[in-house]
Amino acid sequence: MSKVIGDVILDVQNISLRFGGVKALTDISFNVKEHEIRAIIGPNGAGKSSMLNCINGVYTPSEGSITFRGQTFNHMNSRQVAEMGIARTFQNLALFKGMSVIDNIMSGRNLKIRSNIFLQALRIGPAEREEIEHREKVEHIIDFLEIQAFRKTPVGQLPYGLQKRVDLGRALAMEPQVLLLDEPMAGMNLEEKQDMCRFILDVNDEFGTTIVLIEHDMGVVMDISDRVVVLDYGKKIGDGAPDDVRNNEDVIQAYLGTSH
Repeated sequence: MSKVIGDVILDVQNISLRFGGVKALTDISFNVKEHEIRAIIGPNGAGKSSMLNCINGVYTPSEGSITFRGQTFNHMNSRQVAEMGIARTFQNLALFKGMSVIDNIMSGRNLKIRSNIFLQALRIGPAEREEIEHREKVEHIIDFLEIQAFRKTPVGQLPYGLQKRVDLGRALAMEPQVLLLDEPMAGMNLEEKQDMCRFILDVNDEFGTTIVLIEHDMGVVMDISDRVVVLDYGKKIGDGAPDDVRNNEDVIQAYLGTSH
């Protein structure tokens, strides 16, 4: 059964980003539809991570606007973006290496915690009930990602591929409507990549999460994406279905290096 793609949930309009005299992004527009897997690809230095940093509030664009569920924002910090329902994993893992898998994923629930710190520390009344509820959600994610055997293991002791899975779990714990994945398969072997592909497809299917994905492995991108936007030197050079992008002359030249 083919999945149903919804209306536009995230609309990026005419985004430019400058650092001093350096242009990282120039007049980029694209949208993301509800329930799709939207890939952003391009050679190294194309501006892909800068684009994600604009979407999740790490950078403020020099020009342009970003609209999420009809609400346009120009100046948002990462916490505000997360509270709106946009979560992110990072290219370089930002996990708490000395903490267990379950505690790392629990940290993704921070935005959902309503009790004050005093009640949390004493674990009384509403705070205790709330913690039980949060732990149930986290246990569900641990089961979903097939990492039950490592629940109490310090994350720093896990192989790289499993650490990436924990990072995904922590983002899922935020219950995002849109999940930004920054090179989720970087540094993985073939088997780890296949596992991660499966989890991304399952997150999209079972959780109904819309996914925006940066990835260098073109095979992966073409297999799992619904639409692809291509950046090169901070400019958009292609946008469309995977097959359209694959056959786009500008894209072929950018990847083969013949345009420079």
